[in-house]
Amino acid sequence: MRIGIVCPYSWDVPGGVQFHIRDLAEHLIGLGHQVSVLAPADDETPLPPFVVSAGRAVPVPYNGSVARLNFGFLSAARVRRWLHEGDFDVIHIHEPTSPSLGLLACWAAQGPIVATFHTSNPRSRAMIAAYPILQPALEKISARIAVSEYARRTLVEHLGGDAVVIPNGVDVDFFARAEPRPEWQGTGCAASGESDAPATIGFMGRIDEPRKGLPVLMRALPKILAERPGTRLLVAGRGDEEEAVAVLPPEMRSSVEFLGMVSDEDKARLLRSVDVYVAPNTGGESFGIILVEAMSAGAPVLASDLDAFAQVLDQGAAGELFANEDADALAAAALRLLGDPRRRKELSERGSRHVRRFDWSTVGADVLAVYETVTAGAASVATDERTGLRARFGLARDQGGFG
Repeated sequence: MRIGIVCPYSWDVPGGVQFHIRDLAEHLIGLGHQVSVLAPADDETPLPPFVVSAGRAVPVPYNGSVARLNFGFLSAARVRRWLHEGDFDVIHIHEPTSPSLGLLACWAAQGPIVATFHTSNPRSRAMIAAYPILQPALEKISARIAVSEYARRTLVEHLGGDAVVIPNGVDVDFFARAEPRPEWQGTGCAASGESDAPATIGFMGRIDEPRKGLPVLMRALPKILAERPGTRLLVAGRGDEEEAVAVLPPEMRSSVEFLGMVSDEDKARLLRSVDVYVAPNTGGESFGIILVEAMSAGAPVLASDLDAFAQVLDQGAAGELFANEDADALAAAALRLLGDPRRRKELSERGSRHVRRFDWSTVGADVLAVYETVTAGAASVATDERTGLRARFGLARDQGGFG
């Protein structure tokens, strides 16, 4: 099958949607399909062989964050050229309502279109206001996918229609087989069984994006360190490190180690090394791919009780939840986990079992089933149209130019 995938966000600024698209493309290629991904990217960005650049993106405030999007006449021309050259059996557009390549592709594409909706935003006035503009494009979509029930709800409430829920995928075994790095492990790691030894907490995300929740974790850290002085916080992600620790007393700042951007391999090794992974995100999350990655690596997870996070963590059975934006609740929950190796081991084992439903072997099969459904439907429509034309002009099945 020839599959064209449209990424709305810039390839050179990593994020959950880009990772999902990359992994989906690699999974499909591994199954023998021909896949091309169209994405915004700066000229100097190294791209995988299956990614085609649509040119530079510009930063735009979007859903509580800053998304790097690509839109305009030049982008539209590149979209049309990519569609023409690809001659795809199916087009898979991610975030078709964002002012980026997805919307342009939706307008320009002629064949079967599958759209995936990632956004969870229950009060999007912009989406409601833009509906009359979006409607002609949305009507061309053959099948809709939402990455969670909360993304589906946003779609239904703002745009109408419905979607099948297929979660983001993860290569579970990639994280499960990663080797921990000794320098990132605490001596109170789960394997040691010690309840009072120094431990390591992990956090990943953009440091200067408030909704990722690092400020909440920083406000909780003094209470954690007061009770467990040897605890370290490892932070992976880009942003202003000095500003991030400014809320801490000077004597506590050395307990925070910034790793900057890490490779996929080091991400897996970090998640395999920590005693507790903390996801203090405050909102705007429709899924929570980092939680799935952490569970895949066997890390005990502590997360804010966002609806999407609770769903990923099986309502708290596969990971601990604390009250959103409550630093005291975060500190109390973290201290309980750090002092209870048996509970950490239990969460690790439950998470490792639960996360299998998010593996690409399952998720990829579900996405392919959607592709096959819409392409079969398109072929059926084309056959009906040819049959109708033959009947209209009195042509036999082996005459004329219709089949």
